[in-house]
Amino acid sequence: MIAWLNIDTPFPDVSRALKDPAGLLAAGADLSPPRLLEAYRQGIFPWFSDGQPILWWSTDPRMVLRTSQFVISDSLRKTLRRIERSRHGDGLWKITFDTAFEEVMRGCAEPRRHEQGTWISPQIIEGYTGLHQAGYAHSSEVWLNGELVGGAYGVSIGKMFYGESMFARVSDASKVALAHLVLFLRSHGVEMIDCQQETAHLASLGASPIARDDFLRHLHAAIRAPQITRWQPLDLLETGIPYAGRS
Repeated sequence: MIAWLNIDTPFPDVSRALKDPAGLLAAGADLSPPRLLEAYRQGIFPWFSDGQPILWWSTDPRMVLRTSQFVISDSLRKTLRRIERSRHGDGLWKITFDTAFEEVMRGCAEPRRHEQGTWISPQIIEGYTGLHQAGYAHSSEVWLNGELVGGAYGVSIGKMFYGESMFARVSDASKVALAHLVLFLRSHGVEMIDCQQETAHLASLGASPIARDDFLRHLHAAIRAPQITRWQPLDLLETGIPYAGRS
């Protein structure tokens, strides 16, 4: 059995998460900014379908992306350089942070090929928009000719970043949004991005699973660091693309 949370019920210890379904810890409560922050500070995240009660998870192992190990393929490197030249030249492409947070969330909620439905429900959008307004959730946006064509968003506490979702309406736009986010976070001393669950796509970008205990040790130290307060994409023509990728 899992715990049922009322509005003022604290989370149970993550060691009580089920093995089947793997990582399920609790249900109920709400998605207010204080509750979401309480969850993320303990390595817990919400994940549920529209119409279900709020379900809270703490997976073991935990999929993470170390910012020093982020993989930029040769083709993505070329795309990043082309977009950076456009930003300095004709301006057809633009990269921004935190200018269209809710739009990015709605883009991530759009139906995708071979997928039915989405976990990014109106309830999730409302909850994380509140977290964004409180200064703890951030988005990376890719624009082409003034239209939003890709983005990524997540939660930031201290020097810990929790990746949530990304989307693309043109080829590689989600990877461009993620690359700018990763490079920015690395430049601010963020060593690890929580990816929550293991997928082949995340593995192709350099993510790998670690034991939950190791993840929590890193998290508890990272969240005590000062908040990042100025979110602005790096100029990659000026700073360079700092790591080698693989094809």
